[in-house]
Amino acid sequence: QVQLVESGGGLVQPGGSLRLSCSASRSIFSIPRMGWYRQAPGKQRELVVTMTSGGTTNYADSVKGRFTISTDNAKNTMYLQMNSLKPEDTAVYYCNARNIPEYDAWGQGTQVTVSS
Repeated sequence: QVQLVESGGGLVQPGGSLRLSCSASRSIFSIPRMGWYRQAPGKQRELVVTMTSGGTTNYADSVKGRFTISTDNAKNTMYLQMNSLKPEDTAVYYCNARNIPEYDAWGQGTQVTVSS
């Protein structure tokens, strides 16, 4: 199992940037797939980006070219750099670590609000 804690959310103006962090309770080096998801009010949770342990990424079309996923294995931390933020990016952002069937772990979420 692995426990995840997100941080870095907040209020930002349109066009601004934020970096989210996801700290894991153990090494993330060998976790088969990690990623970021988001859920806006009244909507279902949706994929933002996933990354395999081999480095293959899958970005949602809505964030391609603006968001970047990365990891620091020494710190057991995954990041989401978000640039050129738009009001429609407003949501609670969750990190996920998946090693089916052993575990499918989620953090508690961090709120991102894009507003002037």
